[in-house]
Amino acid sequence: SRGLGDVYKRQAVSEAVTNCIVHAYENKVGKIYITVSLYDEGLVKIKIRDKGRGIEDVKKAMEPLYTTAAGERAGLGFAVMESFMDKVKVSSQPGKGTRVVLTKRLDERST
Repeated sequence: SRGLGDVYKRQAVSEAVTNCIVHAYENKVGKIYITVSLYDEGLVKIKIRDKGRGIEDVKKAMEPLYTTAAGERAGLGFAVMESFMDKVKVSSQPGKGTRVVLTKRLDERST
């Protein structure tokens, strides 16, 4: 059976992919690349990458409530990712894309 931890991991990945859809390509079709790597002792790294417009100021973009999208976006995507994962690393280059690496150590009960 899947635990609440599985829901949180899926939500973190969902937020990262949503960021690609909403911000990276701005109403254009574009590819999103997802890679999952499993390591010894239950460590998992999930990389979500796009080749979209990139982020000018990653530090500012990761602040809660900050968003460049008008309307219903709350600006909490990165905060949600950070609350559910052990580590969130964001790297971006304007005009070339963004890469988000989510790292989580899984306990034996969640496998």
